[in-house]
Amino acid sequence: MFADIADQADAEAEQHLNAALIRRVRPEPASANHWNGNCGEPSVPGTSYCCCECREDAEKIARAKVLNRH
Repeated sequence: MFADIADQADAEAEQHLNAALIRRVRPEPASANHWNGNCGEPSVPGTSYCCCECREDAEKIARAKVLNRH
């Protein structure tokens, strides 16, 4: 009996995880011109941002755009 409940909880947790992964906002690809798309500062090589704060700001904006579409 307990194994059934645990299996059901595990399956539900996996469904929630998969749904969250589908809805997540994907990061922007690295900037070709090596300038931060958020504040205009030079970006860290291989990324689109100069710091984690600019990346977080851009992700918040992208999430808001996704939420406002509904």
